[in-house]
Amino acid sequence: MKNLTRDKLRPYVWASIVFFILTFIHTLSSYPTRFFAVLFNNLWHMAYVIVLNFILFEYTVPFVLRRRRYIIYNILLGILLAWLYLMLYSYGSYVWRSFGIQLHIYTALGTFKSLGDLLENQMAYSVGSVVFFGIIRHVYNYVRLKQAQQQLRIEKQAAELNYLRSQTNPHFLFNTLNNIYSLARDKSDIAPESILRLSKILRFMLYETGGAFISVEQELKIVSDYVALEKLRYDESLRVNFNYDVEDMKQSLPPLLLIPLVENAFKHGVSETRGNPFVDIHLSIRNRQLMFVVKNSTEVTREERMIKENIGLANLRRQLELLYTDYDLSVQHGNSVFTAVLKINLASYVENKMHHSRR
Repeated sequence: MKNLTRDKLRPYVWASIVFFILTFIHTLSSYPTRFFAVLFNNLWHMAYVIVLNFILFEYTVPFVLRRRRYIIYNILLGILLAWLYLMLYSYGSYVWRSFGIQLHIYTALGTFKSLGDLLENQMAYSVGSVVFFGIIRHVYNYVRLKQAQQQLRIEKQAAELNYLRSQTNPHFLFNTLNNIYSLARDKSDIAPESILRLSKILRFMLYETGGAFISVEQELKIVSDYVALEKLRYDESLRVNFNYDVEDMKQSLPPLLLIPLVENAFKHGVSETRGNPFVDIHLSIRNRQLMFVVKNSTEVTREERMIKENIGLANLRRQLELLYTDYDLSVQHGNSVFTAVLKINLASYVENKMHHSRR
């Protein structure tokens, strides 16, 4: 009884309902004036074949197909049980019919020339039910298997996405702490302000980035705080231009999606530029089309830059692959300028992952 789960019974319930309707309509067409007799006859037959088919598909077939030392045992067992079910679907069905007549539940509507004709009629009904139930059960199990595989894939990708985010946050924090460490080591007067700004960023990361989405306004705030924190490390020679054109500041983005490109501009661009360092950041979101452009000065060659593509950018690429179906992340290596361009169709967010992340 432990194995009599709802999922196991569901295909038989649906198969019995459809099979009953089909056989009822077919029989009623032959006896249009005997509605209730046809109804009770089909219900009586259905009770028998449901139980028999359930035992056949859920217990007998798996038992025959069970792995044994010698395959001849399976063959002999299959022949024996096939004969047994042949008897049950013919003589057993006949006995069940006779029992229904004795209880005045079943009404003998037709006459048969011989017992053989009656058994043939009972057998045709039973075999039809076996084929029908078998097809419904196979289709149901196939759909369930596909759904399970899809759910497993979604859960695997959601776990990977969470892992990537858990990598990005400590990486972001590690780089920021390194910056503050250099300021503290040099006994800089701006070290306390840097710690204060870092605490604001940590508070945001702790309380605002746990869900699947944050608003564009919140994302811009964290980018702005990070830029301000980075600017404390440099003198007035650093030029930072940060602007945006967003039609709706309340629309949603995955948290910390834009930070890796900004972080990359400072860590692998400005910090390695000796003269006239700069960072240009521009965000545009119109009609659900996002474009994020980050340009920064660099003195690193193209080959060195490709080697140095860090965990932040690598994780960002993978997150985009998991989150969106329509996006593009491209980088351009100039002689003294590095440009990263991120384009996303925000409407292409993968819906099944979104629903999964909200559960």
